[in-house]
Amino acid sequence: MQTTTLQRWRSLTQVGFFALFILAPPLNLFRYDLELGNFIIFGHDWTLRLDALQHGQAGAVEAAINMLVYGLIPVLLIVAAFIFIAWRWGRIYCGWFCPHFSVVEIINSLMRRAIGKPSIWDKELLPEQRPDGRRQKPDRLFLLPTLLAVVVFALVWSVSLLTYLLPPFEIYSNILQGELTRNQSIFLLAASAAFCVEFLLARHLFCRFGCAVGLFQSLAWMANRRAMVISFDRQNAQSCRRCNNACDNACPMRLQPRTIKRKMFTCTECGECISACTRVQGGDSAQSLLKWVDGDEAEKLSEPPMAFPGVSTKQKTAGKSTG
Repeated sequence: MQTTTLQRWRSLTQVGFFALFILAPPLNLFRYDLELGNFIIFGHDWTLRLDALQHGQAGAVEAAINMLVYGLIPVLLIVAAFIFIAWRWGRIYCGWFCPHFSVVEIINSLMRRAIGKPSIWDKELLPEQRPDGRRQKPDRLFLLPTLLAVVVFALVWSVSLLTYLLPPFEIYSNILQGELTRNQSIFLLAASAAFCVEFLLARHLFCRFGCAVGLFQSLAWMANRRAMVISFDRQNAQSCRRCNNACDNACPMRLQPRTIKRKMFTCTECGECISACTRVQGGDSAQSLLKWVDGDEAEKLSEPPMAFPGVSTKQKTAGKSTG
């Protein structure tokens, strides 16, 4: 698959899943209704069916079976499937589907256009020359769309989360008519403020250390030495001499892809580093020094790295960030 096609498909999955994230409550695909006290899945109430027990029409055994069939077993199956996917392919959910990570990447891009680096916490500016040879100088005018994006995404996330808990069309109507209840207003104001701070100042920290979903994916992935991982072609590392660390600079999680697996604990398998390397190599994906591997090749990446032939220590560490 050509790298440009890869990133195009990833963009489509991100947009599609973000739309699903917003539309799932109003379409009654998935939400928890606080007023009803149960989940609604694909338009149907999902309960543990304990009403019969409460009205004395069923015994404890039947109630226990219902709890297993409609509660514990489905949850265990979903968790097991999610852990297996992470064990096999790493944090692929984060890089390809997560609606939060898609926001992170958009704000990263806008921030880079505005101040020359994806985070205000990065110590050094990224090179103006992009992997495809174009030059992109920072422009402070992009601070306005950056801040606007932060606020808009914070509001979208806040409203969407509230619709997962209360009837969506009631929330939409209350917002449009300015008739939000006190509790609804407090939730939206507090959540929007928290998301603004997080999106603007701490989005990378949240993805790395604050997201339980991401953390469990990383732990499952690290437990499998043969899981899919980014591999660096060390035999042809001399080709990196004419590169300005494009793969490091492209990584949304501020990682260094040309290293061993345990140093890429939070890798989201987004493939941006592969794309950057391919563009540097003239757009030929076959010439990329970075690629996905698994099995025996992946297991080797758990070993300490050898020196990169033809690449200086200064060049390997250039562009390292703390954001």
